[in-house]
Amino acid sequence: MSLVRRAVPEDAEELLRLRQVMIDSLFSGDPSTEWHAESLPTVRRRLADPDGGFAAFVIDHPDRPGALAALVAGTVEYRIGRQGNPHGRVGHVFSVATDPDARRRGYARACMEDLLDWFRGQGVPQVDLNASAEAEPLYASLGFVRKPDPSMRLRF
Repeated sequence: MSLVRRAVPEDAEELLRLRQVMIDSLFSGDPSTEWHAESLPTVRRRLADPDGGFAAFVIDHPDRPGALAALVAGTVEYRIGRQGNPHGRVGHVFSVATDPDARRRGYARACMEDLLDWFRGQGVPQVDLNASAEAEPLYASLGFVRKPDPSMRLRF
């Protein structure tokens, strides 16, 4: 029996906590969690919509009832089709986090495998993600490859 399950609205606070763990491990800066309260209703609403193009897979923490040990989340995005992807469906993984005291147990891999299965079930022919140097071996072992990235960003 798999430890991985699809997240439900009641997991929203823990999803935000683990997303903060990921953010804090990647970026130095403001560690504020004040944004969680504003984000919480949106996360709950997205988790309640199984057909909304968003999925999160989690593992319950084995030592802390009510807490999560690992999180992987992703979305299905639409882009105008092209050769090799005529329907324009692209998966994007944007949150992979494991509680510091639950690392090195294969939880992120197990959650990623379920998310990748979900993407396949959604008819997604490609999945993108941004990888930290620490996580790159995991993603490479799942078949991800580095790509030249001409990405740019504008903030409002």
